[in-house]
Amino acid sequence: MKAWMWRAGIAAVLIVWLLLGALGGPTVGRLSEVQQNDNANFLPHQAESTLVSDEAAKFVDSKALPYFVLIQREAGITADDLAAVKAFQDELRTLDLGAGKVLGDYLATPVTPAIPSADRKALLLTVQTDGDRADEVVGEGETALYAVADSMRSALKEDLTPTGLQVYVTGPGGVLADFVVAFGGIDGILLGVALAVVFVILLIVYRSPILPIAVLLTAVLGLALAALVVYPLAKNGVLQLNGQSQGILFILVVGAATDYSLLLVSRYKEELHDYESKYQAMKVAWRASIEPIAASAATVILGLLCLLLSNLGSTKGLGPVGALGIAGALIAAMTFLPAILLAFGRRIFWPSIPRVDHVHSSDQVGGRRLWGRVSGLVGRRARRVWVVTALALLACAAFLPTFQASGTSQEDLFLDKVESVTGQEQLARHFDAGAGTPVQILVPAGRADEVVRTATKVDGVASATAAVAPGVPPKVVDGKVLVQATLKVAADSPEATDVVEHLRTELDQVGTDVLVGGNTAINLDVLNSAQRDLRVIIPTILAVIFVVLMLLLRSFAAAVLLVVANVLSFGATVGVSALMFNHVFDFPGADPGIPLYAFVFLVALGIDYSIFLMTRVREESQHQGTRPGILVGLAVTGGVITSAGVVLAATFSALAVLPILFLVQIAFMVAFGVLLDTTVVRSLLVPALAYDIGPKTWWPSKLSRQD
Repeated sequence: MKAWMWRAGIAAVLIVWLLLGALGGPTVGRLSEVQQNDNANFLPHQAESTLVSDEAAKFVDSKALPYFVLIQREAGITADDLAAVKAFQDELRTLDLGAGKVLGDYLATPVTPAIPSADRKALLLTVQTDGDRADEVVGEGETALYAVADSMRSALKEDLTPTGLQVYVTGPGGVLADFVVAFGGIDGILLGVALAVVFVILLIVYRSPILPIAVLLTAVLGLALAALVVYPLAKNGVLQLNGQSQGILFILVVGAATDYSLLLVSRYKEELHDYESKYQAMKVAWRASIEPIAASAATVILGLLCLLLSNLGSTKGLGPVGALGIAGALIAAMTFLPAILLAFGRRIFWPSIPRVDHVHSSDQVGGRRLWGRVSGLVGRRARRVWVVTALALLACAAFLPTFQASGTSQEDLFLDKVESVTGQEQLARHFDAGAGTPVQILVPAGRADEVVRTATKVDGVASATAAVAPGVPPKVVDGKVLVQATLKVAADSPEATDVVEHLRTELDQVGTDVLVGGNTAINLDVLNSAQRDLRVIIPTILAVIFVVLMLLLRSFAAAVLLVVANVLSFGATVGVSALMFNHVFDFPGADPGIPLYAFVFLVALGIDYSIFLMTRVREESQHQGTRPGILVGLAVTGGVITSAGVVLAATFSALAVLPILFLVQIAFMVAFGVLLDTTVVRSLLVPALAYDIGPKTWWPSKLSRQD
């Protein structure tokens, strides 16, 4: 191909990507507008709590989203306090939310008088808003969900705090509003921290001020491309996006795009030592890199798409969201990055500009450089290396059963103290912990009294009633009554899910048509769905990865070796995480979805590094034989794969800047697991085991018959 044709192609690619960046950049910032963060929306339609929620909606004019306003005075509520609270209640309807909207526009039911606590030290005011309108935008881009909480908090601090009263806005509405604030850092802080961390690492790796900028620009453009697809799909309900999956999308794209870029740049720089023409060097490097990079991306994409088998909408939504992110990273790394590298030529590596000297990194096998020494160690002590490594990983994996993933209370989801959490703690001091968030029991009208009697006998249930109000008969809709039971424990706690599970068992004896729902039941159904997902999705992902590896490496034995090695790595990571979470960080537990998310990222992403290694080993084995090929492949890829692992670990670590327990735990597990994969599994276990097995590693391909 003539030089002018190369230049024309480069210009065309760069122009297309600049246009995509201009369109997709603003869209990245708008992804938070199409988030859904309500657990109830994530459950399957056949879940018992979903069935109750659908039927319970018929008992009210709209789906209610309650905010609890807790007012307390340690010395006791006075007559003046009651008058002040009554005045505040009267003004609630006129509270300004912005854009000409007032709180009264969003009330589902009239605000009833505040309920005093038994100790007369607190008042509980319940504000029921229309949950179906919670996502409406009011003011300057704020949703009604957040604006209601913010306006009430401001009014309370202005009207009641000066009198010495302590005031809190909590309950489901208050908690969700605080989530809005916590996830507000995704668009700016998270992405900024991730890019800054990657930039520093790339400066160290490349020792060049220009090249890191090109790689980061590749990642940003990959994210812009993904956002252009994710935003309209989420907006139109084709896929579900929540705050967690949006944060993970950012990290996945930045990490994957950087990893793919590192591999391509490394091979390109290697070829520049052999070819005078930068175009020829890129042609050879691109052809050599596309197979492992595309296979790596395909493995992650297919692994993520396996999440579509989930019963949980949040997990199911992460599948296509993450897959689209990886696709964007792959396309950017294999089109924009080559174009920008060719546009700058050898100067992009300044000040360490590669020259044509035919010096190859494979010459370092057994030499004094780090990966030469590691390669030499594997060659001399292969069996000892893999046996010791495997035993160490098994020792770590032995702690896997101690990993606690049965869920946490809403108070524990935040690592910072937020008002809704403090308010919930104070509410539990004065009222039954489950007050305001009752268990909903849907029952045929003729058996309502029996259900009430049975429910009140269940340990952990404080009270149950079918009456709308004292002296008012229960409301009957389609021959059914809604019984409400108040729990003695916090409605969002793991203890509450145990109570509801027991309650369901007892009420099944009354009739199988008696259904138990409400927020606590939703949490229980989420936990059960997460456990089902583990049993279904993990084997599916392993099968998919195994098939991809077998097709890529043309070997059954190599595919088995890599899958077993990475499963062992995952087990060791979870075991170490259990030790750290339980005894060092003192976390209260983990979300039930954590093990599945960790498995997807660690196995699907961790297998990348073994793919990068073994594709190069296979290439070298065709010319030098299996055992020499393993040593050369390890020496050649050692630096770039380790750099890629460090980058991915660092990008996932950026999730820890958001004060959400789930994201901090995912950050630790993936960062630790990726480093374990790159420094131990890919560097020692896989090459040493393959070296010990020898040519049979490639069985049943022709390479397995090499001497």
